[in-house]
Amino acid sequence: MNKKHNKGCAAVFLLSLAGMAFGASQSMAETAQVAVAANFTDAAKEIAQAFQQETGHEAVLSFGATGQFYTQITQDAPFDVLLAADNERPQRAVKEGYGVPGSVFSYAIGQLVLYSAQEQLDLGVDYLQSGDFDTLALANPETAPYGAAALETLVALGLEQQLADKFIQGQNIGQTFQFVQTGNAEVGFVALGQVAQSPTGSQWLVPAQYYQPIEQDAVLLTKAKDNPAALAWMDFLRSDTAVAIIKQYGYAIADK
Repeated sequence: MNKKHNKGCAAVFLLSLAGMAFGASQSMAETAQVAVAANFTDAAKEIAQAFQQETGHEAVLSFGATGQFYTQITQDAPFDVLLAADNERPQRAVKEGYGVPGSVFSYAIGQLVLYSAQEQLDLGVDYLQSGDFDTLALANPETAPYGAAALETLVALGLEQQLADKFIQGQNIGQTFQFVQTGNAEVGFVALGQVAQSPTGSQWLVPAQYYQPIEQDAVLLTKAKDNPAALAWMDFLRSDTAVAIIKQYGYAIADK
């Protein structure tokens, strides 16, 4: 057998090994079902892409209101991880046996923004006090932490009753943002993470003194305690790659 033929055989053999290795790595890849608070939609999508590239695992994301997700979790919904918009539900999940003890941590600290799709509006306390608008969107305060923060802000400013007849309530912060973005509401309280990447519209970053801190916690759910993808996702959220994305979308990171 000549040398050229030997090299050809070796190349074919190496390609075969590479294919076997790739197949093996793919077969070891797992999937994590992740319930994500609606305010974190854009950031979570980008993190999920980086997660798959770096680990080979897949995070299948569902978006909605934290309160609604928690109800579904108590009814045996097929989630492995909850990325909440608050710190209350993940802690409750552990206490009530749905979450893994010791798995809870703050992956982001959210900020509230008064937002309008209209350009060059001077949004702020004076704007709210003027009442010179027909509709004000906010998420359901009972199920959406950003909605609760919006209501706290209005109460702190003494404007809850004055503006109540202008409210348009979204089921979650995602729907609330859609109301404002599409013009169905002139102005609304949304998450900074939803508009941090948007150069259009008008924004007012609501001072943190007006509402309780929005600490957004993650929890590994009990049914996923042995799921490699879910465990890897929880670790990846604290990686430099994920933290950089989280900050890029207007969230702060809790001190470790």
